[in-house]
Formats: sequence, structure tokens, C-alpha cells
Amino acid sequence: MTAALVAGLVAGYGIAVPVGAVATYLVSLTARTSLRTGVCAALGVAAADGLYALVATVGGAAVAAVLRPVLTPLRWASALVLLVLAARGAATAVRQYRAHRLSTRSAPPPPSPARAFLSLLGITLLNPTTVIYFAALVLGNGADDAVRPMQQGVFVLAAFAASASWQVLLAAGGALLGRALTGHRGRLATALVSSAVMTALAVRMVA
Repeated sequence: MTAALVAGLVAGYGIAVPVGAVATYLVSLTARTSLRTGVCAALGVAAADGLYALVATVGGAAVAAVLRPVLTPLRWASALVLLVLAARGAATAVRQYRAHRLSTRSAPPPPSPARAFLSLLGITLLNPTTVIYFAALVLGNGADDAVRPMQQGVFVLAAFAASASWQVLLAAGGALLGRALTGHRGRLATALVSSAVMTALAVRMVA
């Protein structure tokens, strides 16, 4: 049981800690909205990681074998979603900045916590690397020796908890960033940098 707990924590942090496009978007979203919205978005990412951990422990090699032939289309779909998010984020930031300067209209309402959760859940689920990562980890550690439901449950919950703790930490960093950059120019710069990073990561994903 302890081995499954440690393996789940290591797996969760292993997939969550590397900063990628999802983490960049999470920090930027929290900086533009609120900590509550950011935490809900963070839990969406963690829920996807937990779901993939569950699929990997149950399906193992079969899941990885099914995903490998469609890995390229999924990678392109993920890159397209990231590009759309980057473009939308940049356009929204520029529009808000101009609206503030011209004082002609108010900024659009921020996404609700529920919408943030579902958005980040969907974005993370588009990344097939996560399930292949968990499948390879389970197989590499001997899935045949850890097929009992209790051990699988401990592994999945530990992976979810590890991912959630890291994503919430990123959201908290985004909230602090948003408080530090209270000016409209600072928020514009933050959004544009975030969009640029997401675009670069999306291009790298398919290059």
C-alpha cells in the first residue's frame, strides 16, 4: 500500500511539475481573474491527470497501444487548441487595454470557476502524452504485481493529490502575479507573454 502511495505521488509530480502550455495558461488565467477561478482550473488539470492515471492502471499496455496510432492527430488537435487559446488571450488583452484607454466599453466578464474547471479539464485531456506516461510508468514498475483494486485506488488518488497540490501552487503564483501587476499595461504584458509562450510550445509540439 505504501509503495502504491509513493508511486502515485511520484507519478503525479512527475507529470505536473514540468512547466508547459497548460501551466502557463493556468498562471495567466489566475492573474487575470481570481484565486478561486484559478483553483478550480487547477483542479480541472488535476482531474484529468487523475483520470489518465486511472485509465493507465486499469488499461496499461492496451491503452498505450490504442493511442499510439492516433498520437499525431491528437498532438495536432492539442496544438490547435493551444494556438486558439493564445490568440484569444492576446486579442482579449489588447481589447481590454484599448477599452480602458478609450473608456468606451467595459471589459468582458471573466470565466466562472465551473467554466474554468471544464476548460482546463478538456485542454489537459487532449494531451495523449499523459496517459502514455502513466501507462509506461505502471508497466515499468510491474503492473502485474499491483493489480489489486485497493492499490490501484491509492495510486490514482495519490497521483491526483500530487498534481492538484502543484497546480494549486501555480494558481496561487498567478494570483500573486495578478496583484503585483495591477496596472493595465502590466496585465497586457503578462497576457501577451503568456500567449507567446503558448504559441511557441504549440509549434514545438508539432514540429
